[in-house]
Amino acid sequence: MRGIVSCYNEHAISVSDSHSSKHNNPSTPHTVTCIYKLNLFSNQTQFLITITWTKKLIHQGFTININPSDSDSDSSNSHQFRKNKGIETIQLHNFEVQVLWDISDAKYYEGSEPVEGFYLILLVNSELGLSLGDKEEQWFKNIKVKGDFSLVSKSELFYNTNVYSTKSKFCDTGISHDIVIKFDVVEDELSKSYSLNHNHRYSYNHNNYVLSVCMDNRTIFEVKRLRWNFRGNQTIFVDGLVIDVMWDIHDWFFNQNKGSCVFMFRTRSGLDCRLWLEKNFKTESDEFKDKAIGFSLLICSNCDRDE
Repeated sequence: MRGIVSCYNEHAISVSDSHSSKHNNPSTPHTVTCIYKLNLFSNQTQFLITITWTKKLIHQGFTININPSDSDSDSSNSHQFRKNKGIETIQLHNFEVQVLWDISDAKYYEGSEPVEGFYLILLVNSELGLSLGDKEEQWFKNIKVKGDFSLVSKSELFYNTNVYSTKSKFCDTGISHDIVIKFDVVEDELSKSYSLNHNHRYSYNHNNYVLSVCMDNRTIFEVKRLRWNFRGNQTIFVDGLVIDVMWDIHDWFFNQNKGSCVFMFRTRSGLDCRLWLEKNFKTESDEFKDKAIGFSLLICSNCDRDE
């Protein structure tokens, strides 16, 4: 992934203002991982909290990983929760973490992350650290001391699709946007020539795929000749924010055993003029300590090509 910037070809992208076409059978994420930065006011401690949501036919649940900023990542605690409702206490170094949750009536709509009818609460030494969901119990309203938390990263994993559909906000005060990423087969002169000469229908190895990135039913940009432009970068503007969009679909073309794709949307802070995948990138722990860190949305997929 480090070589993604060197492979960037700005001339390969055409920006379109036309409305996107109707998407056939968009897929929803199999698992969703959210990373939150938490600042506790009582002792000025920072935490990195990772929550991974999963939803299957027979059960649904989540996993929580908690990592204080002054500890090594290897010493973090990861706990899995499969019950629909409960209270559990976790001892973490000098902290006592209480996890309270109720997803028994949660509504999911799309994917594995609940969107309403639930709550997930973390109390760190009796101080409210993290509060998710819209369902509140009476005791929750009596909590006075509350920490400051923000969503800094969201990762979504898809399987077996050429169309990815998700929703995302790029800042706390922004609105939720519908995002669709899809691959289309197009008929170009190179594909026609290959088909006629080889008596074969269009092949994904011969530049007849187009990548479209759409937001709120509007095509933001398209990338043609994907075999040549399997990695790239494009800057877009959303809600007054500068956002870098990057993609890496090398394995989708050249590693048929894995066939993976990676897309990322990342907001830039006011003083940040760097691309987010340079050789001298920050470590994860350094990133979440940075107060000016932006939000990033990562979409990963194992694609099922229709050959």
